Amino acid sequence: MFDYRFIWQSFNALHAANTTQHLLQKCYEKASVADAEKKSYENSYPFIYYLEHGQNYYQLSDKAPLSIKPVLLFYGMVQLLKACLLTVDPQYPESTSVLAHGVSTRKRKKQSYEFFLDEVRVQKNGLFSHFSERMFHVKQIEGEKYTMEQLFKRVPELQNLFALHFQQSLYIRTPISNKNILSIPSESLDSFHMTSRRFLDFIEKILPFPLSLTNEEMTGEDIDKITLIIDTSNKRLPLTCSPLLYHLYEDTYYLPKERELLSFFPEIMTHYLLLYNLSMISRYETEWWSELLHSYSSNDYPFIRQFLSISADKVPFLLYLFLKEKIDGI
Repeated sequence: MFDYRFIWQSFNALHAANTTQHLLQKCYEKASVADAEKKSYENSYPFIYYLEHGQNYYQLSDKAPLSIKPVLLFYGMVQLLKACLLTVDPQYPESTSVLAHGVSTRKRKKQSYEFFLDEVRVQKNGLFSHFSERMFHVKQIEGEKYTMEQLFKRVPELQNLFALHFQQSLYIRTPISNKNILSIPSESLDSFHMTSRRFLDFIEKILPFPLSLTNEEMTGEDIDKITLIIDTSNKRLPLTCSPLLYHLYEDTYYLPKERELLSFFPEIMTHYLLLYNLSMISRYETEWWSELLHSYSSNDYPFIRQFLSISADKVPFLLYLFLKEKIDGI
């Protein structure tokens, strides 16, 4: 596994037109794109420029005051997404409709505004729907809403704050070994109120990869954990492990306890929605935003601050994994 602290060195290795042209051509040929060689030449420099522009935003965010970090992190992520999109969509941007953000927020915050209850709404067209479908094969539903609390719960590195501020235990640690053995503590049966047989059927339906029983499970031995062999050949871990959640700093996986979180929702989509709303608040809700940053009067502040720190590390890491799969396929 890559060390996220040195991920920009991996991106820098792609700052060579001949290399990126070869990479894009192989991606297009694999997807049976007409004029693959021509399109790869046309897109090789935009690909590099997107990566470079994205890195500049992230480097600036590292030195910027907290008040403007959301804007820099959001647009840094957007640039990296555009580079990733060029590997799967040689025509990007084919129309102006995909240049919009693709989500919207409430235009005005009420006096009793609570960040955790704020919502973002998916629009019909725009970057969010486009990258969700082209990169992760997730078809967005126009008008779908997500609250900030729902989204925060999809970031496992925030678990310490949920435990401290709300006394909530949201996840079950489920490590995956180097031999693709998924270990689920037996306490999960109590969390989901299921028998072992029903739980195995349940977990097989929600996880995005095929499962098979280990010898222990087949013999029906009474053990303190359920161990399953997972086939990840068609999945990029940890990029598309959802609904399992990958903890970057612990290098392990967690299974959410809440049923509404047990759907396929890659974490890149979560960060996009949170950063979009925070960037809008930073730009247009200056009074509320400034009060939040200086008054320490709500639980919002530690969650937002810690999320921004996590996102600065995790988004480049996950998006490089997307490109790494393309590189490995050459």
